[in-house]
Amino acid sequence: MGLASARLRVHNLRVTPRELAEKICRVLAAAGHQAYLVGGCVRDIVLGREPADYDVSTDATPDRVEALFPGSLTVGAKFGVVIVVEGSAQVEVATFRSDLGYADGRHPDAVVYSRSAADDVRRRDFTINGLLLDPRSGAVIDLVGGRADLDARRVRAIGEPDRRFAEDKLRLIRAVRFAARFGFEIEPATFAAIGRHAAEIVQVSPERLRDELSRLLTEGASRRGFELLHSAGLLAPALPEVARLEGVPQPPEFHPEGDVWIHTRLMLENLPADASATLGWGVLLHDIGKPPTFTPPTAPGGRIRFDNHAEIGAVMAEAICRRLRFSLAATGQIVALVRQHLRFIDVPRMRPATLKRFVRLPGFAEHLELHRLDCQASHGKLDTYEFLVRFLAETPAQEIRPPRLVTGDDLIALGLRPGPAFGAILRGVEEAQLEGQVSSREEALALASSLAKGSAAKDTK
Repeated sequence: MGLASARLRVHNLRVTPRELAEKICRVLAAAGHQAYLVGGCVRDIVLGREPADYDVSTDATPDRVEALFPGSLTVGAKFGVVIVVEGSAQVEVATFRSDLGYADGRHPDAVVYSRSAADDVRRRDFTINGLLLDPRSGAVIDLVGGRADLDARRVRAIGEPDRRFAEDKLRLIRAVRFAARFGFEIEPATFAAIGRHAAEIVQVSPERLRDELSRLLTEGASRRGFELLHSAGLLAPALPEVARLEGVPQPPEFHPEGDVWIHTRLMLENLPADASATLGWGVLLHDIGKPPTFTPPTAPGGRIRFDNHAEIGAVMAEAICRRLRFSLAATGQIVALVRQHLRFIDVPRMRPATLKRFVRLPGFAEHLELHRLDCQASHGKLDTYEFLVRFLAETPAQEIRPPRLVTGDDLIALGLRPGPAFGAILRGVEEAQLEGQVSSREEALALASSLAKGSAAKDTK
């Protein structure tokens, strides 16, 4: 069949990734090539799960794939990968290859294309990710024992584990993530190799490490994932601040569950699978300031203290976020979650204005959820959480964030000159508005005038 007749020209914006992947296989086969679904999508199909994305493996070279699918993205073509896009769906198409060395612990030093699917599968990470599926027949092709490992609920490296981990250090954490996500065990030889290479995880780029740890936090099995990281020797080199939580005791009257590491793991256990990455990191790091602020009881009847641990933890969390190259927005939210998590203690005593400003924190739903998880993992009392849920449900949005009744232009009209006093007057009016002391523009202008006179009187002293 000629090249032109083999090309796929469909512009259905609603095509699903699976439909696109199967269509790509049909077009490649029609053009005389081998083509299979490969990797995680096949694993998930065999497990009866809906794959998040689809990959295709073929003996067609990247230039051939580009010719068959005009408009493809070629960002990974030098490594044999082309991304075929149709509508909102995209599928990675990788040429069968053998990789010749990985000097940087991530990218192959050289790529040799192959006509053999077996060559391609043997360079992949784990047997459960080494399955092929022929979408035309529905047959699953297993060249590395992946089906047996799926049946045994086991994560096992393909071939020699040390070589697989030397090729890409991030596989050390990926093995843990797959084991946690699916409730599998890590095969002993593979687990031992992880321990031998654990210190090398620091060679992974900060962005890749961040993304893999974020997945571990948000796939619904973060407690087991971080326990595996710890037992495999990966936690200390990857996140030394978190590793230091272990063995730090807490006052039993507030934390009957045990030390800070136990408390954090209990929170991770209840972190839902659909949690945002910022909430996941907020949970993981919320007590990060406790080890450096730990103070034992100083007298009989005294208790353990962690003075200022939220503020110190916020500074530490910001340093971690910078190290892992989080975005400014994500860093701001994670740091705020750490810094603000103790403020819930004060909610019952907050004035109306203070409470309304508190619930106006950006992403407050995450602050509230972290508080719920924090309580569940310690004393179990949810009074404050339930009060805030009722408050948010019963209080109209315009009362929490009321429209401004007075502006800077109004202050100028009152004869005031722009300056530092402007902000104080506007804040004072808003405070009275949030307290329910003023509710109309006339009342607000009268208060602003009074506050302005008070400010002027102070300046003359």
